Amino acid sequence: MRKFRSLLLLAFVGILTITLAACGQTATKSNSQKQTLNLSSTAPLDTIDISKSTGYGSTGNAFESFYRLGKGGKPTAGLAKSAKVSKDGKTWTFTLRNAKWSNGDKITAQDFVYSWRRTLKPSTKSTYAYLFSGIKNADQVNAGKLSPDKIGIKALNSKTVQIQLEKPIAYFKVLMAYPLFGPQNQKVVDKYGKKYGTNSKYMVYSGPFTIKNWNGTGNKWQFVKNNQYWDKSVVKLHKIKYTVVASPSTGLELYQQGKLDLTPLSNEQVKHYKNNKEFQQYPYSYIGYIKYNFKDANLTKRKAMSNKDIRLAISLAINREQLTKKVLGDGSDTPTGFVASGLAKNPKTGEDFAKEQSVPNTVDYNVKLAKQHWQKGLKALGTKNVTLTITSSNDDPTSSPITQYMKSELQKDLPGFKLNIRNVPGQVANQEVLKGDFDLSLSGWGADFNDPISFLQIPETGTSYNSGKYSNAAYDKLIKQAQNQDANNADKRWSDLVKAAKLFNADQGMTPLYQQVTSYLQKPAVKGIIHNTAGTQWSYKYAYMK
Repeated sequence: MRKFRSLLLLAFVGILTITLAACGQTATKSNSQKQTLNLSSTAPLDTIDISKSTGYGSTGNAFESFYRLGKGGKPTAGLAKSAKVSKDGKTWTFTLRNAKWSNGDKITAQDFVYSWRRTLKPSTKSTYAYLFSGIKNADQVNAGKLSPDKIGIKALNSKTVQIQLEKPIAYFKVLMAYPLFGPQNQKVVDKYGKKYGTNSKYMVYSGPFTIKNWNGTGNKWQFVKNNQYWDKSVVKLHKIKYTVVASPSTGLELYQQGKLDLTPLSNEQVKHYKNNKEFQQYPYSYIGYIKYNFKDANLTKRKAMSNKDIRLAISLAINREQLTKKVLGDGSDTPTGFVASGLAKNPKTGEDFAKEQSVPNTVDYNVKLAKQHWQKGLKALGTKNVTLTITSSNDDPTSSPITQYMKSELQKDLPGFKLNIRNVPGQVANQEVLKGDFDLSLSGWGADFNDPISFLQIPETGTSYNSGKYSNAAYDKLIKQAQNQDANNADKRWSDLVKAAKLFNADQGMTPLYQQVTSYLQKPAVKGIIHNTAGTQWSYKYAYMK
């Protein structure tokens, strides 16, 4: 699941940035005692249709695929009882376990085939269709060039699913833990037609919980234990109650009243509670960064941003330690590069990718070196002054403090630089950035799955999310090599990705500012919650109140 302060998908931020809080009745020794968590979200669910969803941060608890994410982002048992992969890495065969839908229907191989075809039909307009890329004919089907039955998935029998890839996908197993790739019951889709997925009663569920009392717009809904779930014996919670809580101050009040057991903290609240024994932090694979417009309509500005020394000067003049600790103050970390830390580890050494991608004198705070790069850049441009405007969303309360801090630091340390701030509604900012109508953009990206490529695919030439039009042939070559000829060789692929990341970081094609960490107050009674930094971030399958 992406978690954004991003302009690209800011419309989804209320749902994707799931702000969770929990409270429950104290469990007794009696098995009949219901365990209930009361959770909060910053916004209502937008949809429960996995083909149309814009995030699976919590709904992954109601929908399951071949696998589900366990601790540390590792794939663990899901609807697949077993799996085999061919030596060339292009053919995966899954054998399903005896599982049922929440209505009692058997979950079959055909349910997976139907689901994938439905998601990839152009008329469905799935925002996550790009994650199917690499599966045989998926891109052509989604582009409307081939019929859905040409996708590389078929049911060999009711319990066996075979998937054909165009090339080995190193992170395919992790990808198959994403609810996006889960089954759908065609009988139910046909039965409800246009109503399907618009109300919790027009849906069936494959995960540990079902959804109740969600009407598409309401601020309250529940997850209820799915008694048809194949692994129901390990599910301890009877019910999870959701209520939209718009502000951290309201959440804190409810927490103090004993009505919430987990509540997110604002920047100011973190300062007061960071030494509290109930203080808890959950990191995310989300990087906030400066996006440069390399195709700016203004040629003077375009030349400035296309100058590597100018970009390095901007990066080196930003004190990220001060930005994360004082300006944001929410526990966010300083990044080592474009790929978030805690996302992936070297298959041979266990070293964090974020450490290996680091390039000296790129994201460090070094005013002296920043000035040197600045003067070198100005000389190459034949000017003494550069004026740029940074676009950000006023829907995000952190945007203004960040841009104001940048303006102060950059104009102080880089003589002749003027930074204008354009704070506009998220929808406006989103449209302008997608059209390329910006100089600089305060953007962000969160990983969909635990692999560096989830970040490194963004700067590739021509990708839909590369709205700044960054392009580097050497970078593209390394990414293609990692995704093609080296895709089935973990060590070589890792080396390709590290080289690509180092190249991009040295080039400052985008300038990372911070890695998000969200701080909470959490009561000691809350146990068993699994939190991951990417993908389906929150799992309550094993959660309980002690």
